[in-house]
Amino acid sequence: MTITEQRTQTYGYTDLPGLMGLMTGDEKHGPAATSTLDVLWVLYDRVLRVGPGNAGDPGRDRFLLSKGHGPMAYYAVLAAKGFLPADWLPGFGSYDSPLGHHPDRTLVPGVEIGSGSLGHGLPIAVGTALGLRAQGLHDPAVWTLIGDAELDEGSNHEAIAFAGPAGLDRLHTVVVDNSSASYARPGGIAARFEAAGWSARTVDGRDHEALYAAFTAPHPGRPHVVVARVEPKNA
Repeated sequence: MTITEQRTQTYGYTDLPGLMGLMTGDEKHGPAATSTLDVLWVLYDRVLRVGPGNAGDPGRDRFLLSKGHGPMAYYAVLAAKGFLPADWLPGFGSYDSPLGHHPDRTLVPGVEIGSGSLGHGLPIAVGTALGLRAQGLHDPAVWTLIGDAELDEGSNHEAIAFAGPAGLDRLHTVVVDNSSASYARPGGIAARFEAAGWSARTVDGRDHEALYAAFTAPHPGRPHVVVARVEPKNA
């Protein structure tokens, strides 16, 4: 099968474990990857208006993976949706593979930002939403996926505090909560965002219908966060 043929072949949710199983070697960060799998699938399968054919279109939705130190699930979903050929997956993390331990936007089709440095994704997403607004592009949605431990980083709280009053209603954040943060948030994670003027939902991060309902909930005039709770990292 050629690369062109593989890029047109798509897979379903039940194929994802097999695709992830193709990626071997050290530094896989398995728990970090599997915690995001359902969120990523629902976004790419049912929510995001982006695909291999329009990955460079100015009107596309943008997805920014901030939780980039466990990208196996991300690569599996991108392969399932035809952004990259599945035969790239076995080379994950090798010297000559485009699929590094942190995604690289210059090497991996469909990747918007290089990621892996905790705490940087949400500030970039805020800037992206502001840039689209300045260009008069009001339809594209901006999504970023962060881990709960990233909320230990002050850069996220500056972004949260700015985005609410700025009314960035095309900005969406998913916080995958696997109980790995060092510091508790009074009232929980959602309350932190709500205090800054965000719309917020908290759901089971493995329940696809609950995720979809939360992702598509209306939030006029406000940015939106979905806290997706999954099993604790060390469970």
